[in-house]
Amino acid sequence: MCGICGVYDLKHNKRTDISIVKKMSSKLHHRGPDGSNHFCDGNIALGFTRLSIIDLEGGMQPLTNEDDSLILVCNGEIFNYIELREALESKGHAFKTRTDVEVLLHLYEEHGTDFLNMLNGQFAFVIFDFKKRQLFGARDHFGVIPFFYTITDDLFIFGSEIKAILEHPVVKREVDLVGLDQVFSFPGMIAPRTMFKNIRSLENGHYIVIQGPDNIRDVEYWDLVYPEEGEIQYKSDESYYREKIRELITQSVRLRLRSDVPVGFYISGGLDSSITTAVANQLTPDVRRYSFAIDFVEKEISESKYQRIMSDFVQSIHHEKLFLFSDISERMPKAIYHSECALKESYNTASLALSEAVRAKNIKVILTGEGSDEIFAGYVGYRFDRLRQLQKKEATAETEFEDELREKLWGDRDFFYEKNQYAFRRTKQELYSNRVNERYEEVDCLNHYVIKKERLKNRDLVHRRSYLDMKLRLADHLISDHGDRMAMGNSVEARYPFLDKDLVEFAAQVPPDLKLKDFEEKYILKEMAKGLIPGEIVNREKFGFVAPGSPYLLKRNIEYINDLLSYDRIKSQGYFNPDTVEKLKKQYTQEGFTINVPFDSDMLIIVLTFGIFLEQFGMPDMGM
Repeated sequence: MCGICGVYDLKHNKRTDISIVKKMSSKLHHRGPDGSNHFCDGNIALGFTRLSIIDLEGGMQPLTNEDDSLILVCNGEIFNYIELREALESKGHAFKTRTDVEVLLHLYEEHGTDFLNMLNGQFAFVIFDFKKRQLFGARDHFGVIPFFYTITDDLFIFGSEIKAILEHPVVKREVDLVGLDQVFSFPGMIAPRTMFKNIRSLENGHYIVIQGPDNIRDVEYWDLVYPEEGEIQYKSDESYYREKIRELITQSVRLRLRSDVPVGFYISGGLDSSITTAVANQLTPDVRRYSFAIDFVEKEISESKYQRIMSDFVQSIHHEKLFLFSDISERMPKAIYHSECALKESYNTASLALSEAVRAKNIKVILTGEGSDEIFAGYVGYRFDRLRQLQKKEATAETEFEDELREKLWGDRDFFYEKNQYAFRRTKQELYSNRVNERYEEVDCLNHYVIKKERLKNRDLVHRRSYLDMKLRLADHLISDHGDRMAMGNSVEARYPFLDKDLVEFAAQVPPDLKLKDFEEKYILKEMAKGLIPGEIVNREKFGFVAPGSPYLLKRNIEYINDLLSYDRIKSQGYFNPDTVEKLKKQYTQEGFTINVPFDSDMLIIVLTFGIFLEQFGMPDMGM
């Protein structure tokens, strides 16, 4: 994992400047503390910061092909590079290094832009083709690795993180209010939106090709496409699915253990991280690996019992990071700096603390269990969908408006996702300032693209929710601001065995009744895990930890938080109604008040983290 950035002059007037690209890449030092390198020929300038993981001595970028007609910068890993390289060498391609990402250059020589589905990896890269004067950039299938860009003054400016793009003098800092509204309305940001106006996030499974200011193509090359009901004949043998999942997760972990530095793993005490940990241990029984876990003083939320059961089971060198709720306020500014957006919960601070513990032990690569809930029906929402299907719905004027909105968003009047958006519109408008509400139809994220509705049509309920969770919860939140950014904030590469292209594509063919069976989430995965991990973990009820939110922070009377939420500060910034903020502060600090997350929204944590965001990135007040 590394940091990449660069500038392409679309008019070919040699307006790139290596000193600017060096400033841009300096903002990515945390993504690549092991070295940096730069290239500039006037029309294309590239920056690279390296986290050395494969080919420690020879893997510095940018990389070129045999005749230097192509140049590459890549952030991420191509896990099946050994197999790809052997095939390319058999066709006569000559390699300069042993690094994994060099295969991208030769695949491009062989196939043009049509090789992306040959890759098993997590990546964001740019290849510049000097002969065609063409820039080709891509982001991996699931959006594990970030890729941001803007087109300003006929310059294509890109980076692994937005803070690098902001270093270019032509880039203006302005809040994207639609992006802010997305954070309130959905689990997090939804690509291509970011919190910065005119700075876009390349969507997962997309690539971009640029040959000039009037020749720019953004192309979807992959998506999670579930079969329509009646389109597929499922096998009746449950053991087939169980054994195939075991085979594919084993293959995925084997690929993700490829590294020239030690690989450790996170242990949460839950099913998913335990599976990846056990499989890694089976594949390399002679290697004693480091494991890391977060623990809390509060016994009712501590999972250390199950974490230790798993670490003892695999005989790992285990480290527990004790996280105090009082640490949240201290780590919040750093979490926002790396997330580059407002957040609706404080848990990122715990993730940041965990990656600090990993780096303190000089471990650069970690396996983690995210992605399983989205593909194997692991959230309570999957159960609720089935329950709603069995209940009779009462029609009112309010439900009619909500139904129309659901039809607009999901193509289904009866499908519930996240919250009742019609009622929540009023809640948001009460919180927004008059200046924002004057533009509310423009600002309302529900009036903009959210999802491809045709990918939901005629799909089973389980598959509909899975698709939405993959696109709206996972890609730009759980493995982006919460995953990649909190790990890379401490120069740690997180790898996700459940987000393996072969595994996910097979999971799409698993009968939904084996994912949610008799209201039991992740049924087939639990069956697969029997005998692989301790029974106490397989049979454990899903534990949904919710980090303390704004009520806890307000009661601690922290000076900078009080200042950020003060009447005068909120009024001068102009984004929110200071009277509503004061009303919420009073409500949230009442004795015994609690927010029933995830069913209720912590409105003030978003206001607070947005205030930190404005401060961290020098963003202008509303209307300035």
